[in-house]
Amino acid sequence: MKFTAKQIADLLGGTIEGNGEVSVSNLTKIEEGKLGSLSFLSNSLYTPFIYETDASAVIVNNALILDKPVKSTLTLIRVDDPYTSFAKLLEVYHQFRHNKKGIEQPSFISASAKLGNDCYIGAFAYIGENVSIGNNVKIYPHCYIGDNVTIGNDCTFFSGVKIYHDCILGNDCTIHASTVVGSDGFGFAPNADKNYKKVPQIGNVIIEDHVEIGSNTSIDRATMGSTIIRKGTKLDNLVQIAHNVELGENCILAGGAFVAGSTKLGNNVMMGGQSGVIGHIKIANGVKIAGQSGVGNSIETEDLVVQGSPAFAIGDYQRSYVLFRSFQKLNDRIRTLEKEIKKLNLPQ
Repeated sequence: MKFTAKQIADLLGGTIEGNGEVSVSNLTKIEEGKLGSLSFLSNSLYTPFIYETDASAVIVNNALILDKPVKSTLTLIRVDDPYTSFAKLLEVYHQFRHNKKGIEQPSFISASAKLGNDCYIGAFAYIGENVSIGNNVKIYPHCYIGDNVTIGNDCTFFSGVKIYHDCILGNDCTIHASTVVGSDGFGFAPNADKNYKKVPQIGNVIIEDHVEIGSNTSIDRATMGSTIIRKGTKLDNLVQIAHNVELGENCILAGGAFVAGSTKLGNNVMMGGQSGVIGHIKIANGVKIAGQSGVGNSIETEDLVVQGSPAFAIGDYQRSYVLFRSFQKLNDRIRTLEKEIKKLNLPQ
C-alpha cells in the first residue's frame, strides 16, 4: 500500500513542507528510516536524526524549529501532536492491512450458520451448526468455531483460534493465534479406586465487548453456568483462565498469569507476568498483583498493591525483603555473639 505525503497530511489535518507527492509504503523509526518510509519525531532526544534520516516523510510538531536544512529527499508533515497522529496512522494502516473479505476455499460453513455482511472466512476454517456471526468479522485460516457459538460485530480471530460449542462473544473482540476458548474445565472427582472420574463441563464462556486475548491462551468453560470475561479486559499470551472464573471490566493480565477456578476479579484488576490466584476467592476492584506473586486469600481492599508468595501489601513486602536479604549476615552475627557469650563462662 502506498500513500502520498499529502494524503497523509490530509488524514491527520497537518501541513506539508517539501514534496507532497512523495510516496511512502511502510512505517519506521526515525533512526532507521529509508527511502519510501514514513516516521515521526515527538521526543526531543531524537531530534538529531531529523537531519540524518533517509525516510521520505516524517511527522513533526508544528512548533519544531530546525537548526539547519533537512535532506532534500525528506518531506515534513507538521501536526499538533506527532505521537498521537502517528498512533492514528498506525490504526488506519492496521485496518487497511487486515481489511479482508470473502470466503476462501477449502473451508466448511454449516448450512445452518448465519454470517453477517463483509465477513472474511479463511481457508481450512470450520464453522459449525447454528453459529451466528456478526458483520465485519475476520476468521483467519485453520480456525474452528463450534456449534451454537455466537459472535458479535467487528471481531477478529487469527489463525488457529478454537472456539468451542455454546460460547458467546461480543463486539470488537480480537483473539490471537492458537488461543482456545471453551475447552473443558479441570474437573475430576476422586473415587474409591483412588483414580479420578471426569466431571462433565456443561457450561460455556461469555466474552463481552472490546476484549483482546493474546496467543496460546486458554479459557476454560464453566462446569455449570459461565466463565465470564467482562468488557474491555485484555489478556496477554499464555494466560490460563479456569472454569467459572469471572474477570471484571478493564482487567489486565500479563503473560503467564493464571486464575484458578471460581475466583472473581473486580474491575480494573492488574496481574503481572507469571502471577497466580488460587480458586474460590474474590479480588477487589483496582487491585494490582506484582509479577510472580501468588495470591492465596481474598483481597477486600480496593486499589491495594500486593507482592510476594503468599502475596501481601507491597510496602510491607519490600521492607521484609530487605530483612530477608540480610538474614545471612544477621545469622552470622548471632553465632559470633553466642561464641563470645560462651567465652565469658556466665552462670546458667
